[in-house]
Amino acid sequence: MSLTFHWFLPTNGDSRHVVGGGHGTPATASGRDRPPTVAYLSQIARAAEDLGFVGALTPTGAWCEDAWLTTAMVSQHTERLKFLVAFRPGFVSPTLAAQMASTFQRQSGGRLLLNVVTGGESHEQRAYGDFLDKDDRYRRTGEFLEIVRQLWDGKTVDLSGEHLRVEDAKLARLPEPVPEVYFGGSSPIAGEIAAKYVDVYLTWGEPPAQVAEKIAWIRGLAAKEGRTLRFGIRLHVITRDTSAEAWAEANRLLEGFDPDTVKSVQAGLARSESEGQQRMLALHGGSRDGLEIHPNLWAGIGLVRGGAGTALVGSHEEVAERIKEYAALGIEEFVLSGYPHLEEAYWFGEGVLPRLAAEGVWRHPVGGQRPAQAQVPFAG
Repeated sequence: MSLTFHWFLPTNGDSRHVVGGGHGTPATASGRDRPPTVAYLSQIARAAEDLGFVGALTPTGAWCEDAWLTTAMVSQHTERLKFLVAFRPGFVSPTLAAQMASTFQRQSGGRLLLNVVTGGESHEQRAYGDFLDKDDRYRRTGEFLEIVRQLWDGKTVDLSGEHLRVEDAKLARLPEPVPEVYFGGSSPIAGEIAAKYVDVYLTWGEPPAQVAEKIAWIRGLAAKEGRTLRFGIRLHVITRDTSAEAWAEANRLLEGFDPDTVKSVQAGLARSESEGQQRMLALHGGSRDGLEIHPNLWAGIGLVRGGAGTALVGSHEEVAERIKEYAALGIEEFVLSGYPHLEEAYWFGEGVLPRLAAEGVWRHPVGGQRPAQAQVPFAG
């Protein structure tokens, strides 16, 4: 088995400091250090493509650029990289979404992956005109995926659900290939939706014991549906030639956290309805102390950023060992990021991936190795 690695396109801006925000909180000022222009995002995407990442995740929400439009433009500046487009099913009709995905596949050469985000913050959802409560949003997501999946199968769909209704819905042209669906959620109803409809269940970077519990939970639910899912994890990375260098970088980032910003972000995230977000907050409790919650797993990012709040920190060898630890639990896909995203892609791609390749757990998607003609910029 070869592990799959994805990178991240910071459509909320990038920096040599952590760009905070997400889950109803605005992006921090550091996001203006490197604006998310198509040119800069394409630079990151080309680096990720060269290094051997399969895809790149783009976030969704009021704090960042629109994922569909941005990735459609960046796709024209890349050749192989896939785009894991995060979108919220309550904001667009299922038939239109199925059509958009089909168009994206044709125009990009089949490079779309979909990250379905139900939305955990009611106040942010209401800003977009969505007034359903959290459980109803998940029920709507289930109906949405039921319709979209049938449309992608070439069926004519008539469905009158609790939240969605379509009549005589069909696609003139089917996507090739059908995009894989990624999905995350820690609530009971999220598990039910994942078991029925998704290809890859994503979890944020919790300690291995908690990740193992989630995997067992989802596997059990999927088995009842007669389905088998793959599992992925979303993490940041800080990897250097030595452990001391990596932790020095983590401490540098931590020292850049303004106390007032931390207080404001934590107050905003404490109101989150997302069970996954609350699990992230519990890992650090708003404190700067005791942030290494498992060997090489650092919860500091979550002090200023919503969503994924943990990072693998250490030498290239240590980070590779932690990845293998998660892989032993059943994690096959890793969705990674780091600040700044261009440089950190090279640190990981040149430091960790070759070690995983040497141990036979990863293979470069192009001919098994990095293209010999690639030109690598300085990643200091």
